[in-house]
Amino acid sequence: MKKYLCEFIGTFVLVLGGCGTAIFAGGAVGFLGVALAFGLTVVAMAYGIGHISGAHLNPAVSLGVFAAGRMSAKDMCGYMCSQVLGGIAAAAVLFGVAKAANMEIGGFAANGYGEAFAGAANYFQVSACGAFTVECLLTFIFLIVILGATEKRAAAGFGGLAIGLTLTLIHLISIPLTNTSVNPARSISQAIFADSAYALPQLWLFIVAPLVGAALAGLLYRYLEKE
Repeated sequence: MKKYLCEFIGTFVLVLGGCGTAIFAGGAVGFLGVALAFGLTVVAMAYGIGHISGAHLNPAVSLGVFAAGRMSAKDMCGYMCSQVLGGIAAAAVLFGVAKAANMEIGGFAANGYGEAFAGAANYFQVSACGAFTVECLLTFIFLIVILGATEKRAAAGFGGLAIGLTLTLIHLISIPLTNTSVNPARSISQAIFADSAYALPQLWLFIVAPLVGAALAGLLYRYLEKE
């Protein structure tokens, strides 16, 4: 239960910090600022709770770790539930603050593709196939870094920094395309509260694509680790 609580708290902080920056300060800090916000929250939680739960903060990460043979199915399911609930709780707080500030909810930092970003400055209207490819591939890369940085032979103490910087890079690549998910918990939480006709109908892609990419990375890493 301590591990599950840490995953709830860690995912809460990830959504609060990353999506909160996008919602309240995105116009001021731009894509770079939002990318750094997501990366920094992961670094903070990696060093804050990583020694207890591993700081997955993401159902795709937990699936990848399971596929690599590093955790049980029971723990994976517990982690995933905790992460989704933590994300929803953070999104509810952001929604309440936005309402208190008399803000328009709008897209609410939800993920999307194609027409979801019609008219949005500096966004591209990528197809569903393109969005799926981006999310799947970037999650695959993210998991390869995570599994490598947390492997017992990796340099001790630098895993959190490597993972946070990789997530920052991933956001810099894909914010203009999909608003960057690579994390089903982050996507679910924002889609629930978004005032957008596209958020919930397009949500499936931001659940399936990261999970597929993570599973492939986990299976590949299990093969690479074999003696």
